[in-house]
This record gives sequence, structure tokens and C-alpha cells, in this order.
Amino acid sequence: MSDIETRSVVCAGGLPAFIAIPAGAGPHPVIVLLHERYGLVEHTRDLARRHAREGFVCVAADYFFKHPDQAALHRGDVGYDMTDPESVEYMNAAIAALETERRADLGRIAVMGVCQTGRHPIVLAAQRKISAALVWYGAAQEREWQVNARYPVGLDDLIAKADCPVLGMFGETDHIISVDSVRKLRGSLEKHGKSFHVEIFGAAPHGWLNDTMPGRYRREAAEAAWATQRAFLEWVFDEKRDRSFIRQSYKASIAKTYDFSKNVRYE
Repeated sequence: MSDIETRSVVCAGGLPAFIAIPAGAGPHPVIVLLHERYGLVEHTRDLARRHAREGFVCVAADYFFKHPDQAALHRGDVGYDMTDPESVEYMNAAIAALETERRADLGRIAVMGVCQTGRHPIVLAAQRKISAALVWYGAAQEREWQVNARYPVGLDDLIAKADCPVLGMFGETDHIISVDSVRKLRGSLEKHGKSFHVEIFGAAPHGWLNDTMPGRYRREAAEAAWATQRAFLEWVFDEKRDRSFIRQSYKASIAKTYDFSKNVRYE
């Protein structure tokens, strides 16, 4: 699909959002897209447009809009520690912004989180019914399993409560998330009887989907992972899918000489 419609809106609570809509009357399934630590930058809008070209209504909100220095945030010089309850409020507001959009099928919603926001699709799935949680190199650091003011419910408990298939996309040379951490996430999903596909892409560093960061971007891995996600969503949204069965798969490309301590940050 090449013809899409885009617009900027303000959701409940003053939350800014970018919406991309496919051509055709629909109704189309929905992607709720969360951004990396840099806020709602052009890369995230590009992903929203890409989703729309593939037949999804995509809403990408600015989840860190309350940070007082947006320029520094976009550069990565500062961060915004969004809490789980805050994320749920914002995701629900983003979804509500589509309630009057007749081309959006709110009965078919997948939520995609990237990097810092990787856990939040699972957070939402633990509180309301969604069709899929799409996790891109997030939700697997050791801190995700802890309970504190930012994360009032541990990741294992969130996974237990989530009632949807989970996709996890990770990179072997990620300097933040180790292979063992990915395996821990996979183990929790398996233990709690969730449908999932978890994959580790060889020689892919943290942020390898982001084509605006040449040091991180890995075209081959990015395209392969995007195709995997597209196939996963086709399965999720298949009306003929037998929901009385769970489907679990794990795929990994890991160097024989793998050493997490040698993984480095790329820009």
C-alpha cells in the first residue's frame, strides 16, 4: 500500500500523537506504537507510516511529552523515566483517540514497544485485552523484574496476567540485554503458558532497527525482523486461528565466541 493519510492530534490529558492510516475503507487492525528513549522523533513517525502502508492504522503518541527539554531528549542527552501506570494512561488515551476513526478496528490491537518502552505492551496486556504485544530489544533487562515506584508490578507477574501472544526481537551484540536475559524472558513466557516467538539476530547491536543511527542500524536484520513481525501479526489476526492452542517458538543466531562483556554501544 502506497497511499496513506497522516495527521497529528492531541489525545486526552494533552498527549500529542501522530496517526497514520492506510488507503481503503477498512476497518484495519491497529498498531499502538511506542517510541525509543528519544521521544517522538522522525524515526518513530517513519515506522508509523510503514505500518500504515502495510495495512494498519497506527497511532504513535509522544509518551515523554512532559519532559521540559524536548531538544535534549531527542538528542539522547537526557531521559524520562515513565512509570508503568503512566504508560497505561497514555496508551489508553492513544487508543481512545481512534474511537471515532471508522477505519480503525479497535477489536484488533497490537502494541509495539521499542527499547525503553519494550515492557509497556506487556504492561497494557496485563490490564486490558489486546491482540499482541510486540517487544523490540526491551523488557528483558534485570531491572524489569524488580518492583519499585516506577515498576509497581514485576515483569514475571505482568507476563502471568497478560492474555495475548508476545513477539520478542533481540540482537546478539546488544550491550544492554544479554542472551541470558532474553532466555529468562523466554522462560517466563513458557512457564506461564503464553504463545510467543522470541528471536535473537546475530551480530545485531542495540537499536538495530533505527535507520537514522548508522552505527546501530543493521539492514539485513531489520528487514528480516520486520518480515517476522508481519508474519506474526498475520497469524495473530487470522480469524481461523485455533485459539485453543498455544504456539511457542525460539530462534537464535549466537556466535560460538559470544561474550556479553565485550558488547559495546553504537550510535
